[in-house]
Amino acid sequence: MHLIALSVLIQIACAVHCLRNGRSNPWLMVIIFLSIPGCIAYILFEVLPQFAGHREVRRLKQAAAKKFDPDRDLRSARAALETADTAANRIAVGDALVDQGKWAEAIVQYEVAEATAPTAEWSIGFRLARACFESGRLDRARSVLATLPPSTSPSENDRTDLLRARLHEEAGESDRALAIYHDVGKRMPGGEAQCRQAALLISLGRHKAALPLLAEVEKRVKKLDTFERANNADMYSWATRTLTELRG
Repeated sequence: MHLIALSVLIQIACAVHCLRNGRSNPWLMVIIFLSIPGCIAYILFEVLPQFAGHREVRRLKQAAAKKFDPDRDLRSARAALETADTAANRIAVGDALVDQGKWAEAIVQYEVAEATAPTAEWSIGFRLARACFESGRLDRARSVLATLPPSTSPSENDRTDLLRARLHEEAGESDRALAIYHDVGKRMPGGEAQCRQAALLISLGRHKAALPLLAEVEKRVKKLDTFERANNADMYSWATRTLTELRG
């Protein structure tokens, strides 16, 4: 009963806002007939744009747009590619495919982009290596990383090292992977390196060594904004849950 009352109040508030601000009649119909989903859409696309200068609001709109229309970015990227077959447009299609977890299809786009780019670029090579890794083509990922030009950005080089550590881990080279995770974790924001290092230590039966790493992740996550946490929500949930279990 309380939820129904709350739903009605939200609809009324959105309808009043719509009428007072001269919004179009279709929005009023959406609010009335779609109830809460309609109100959410109205708030996202009519109310929040008033605060579009705020970074988190922009990111919220982008996330919502993807949820309502997950193929939008891919359609847009493919349309641009049809207009101009450039390396940049190939990368955009590949990135949209990656967002949908279609790593094997993304490889094709990144390979063409790499072949058509005038010079070797870190951004293309790294994307290709990561897509190969995620699709299980580990040997191909290693060969791409071996020829990857260094970036002028320390953070990008750290991302390269993190991927290299994951390849060492997959190959059973635990000591090399742990050393890289430890080194990269001192510089990279967030807690991905610590989570991967802790998970590897736990798999090796070294539970006590994983404890301080997971505790560090817990501290770091509190400093992240909502969207940065959401990007790795499953990983951070695992870290919190595992830390609680290890502490007993």
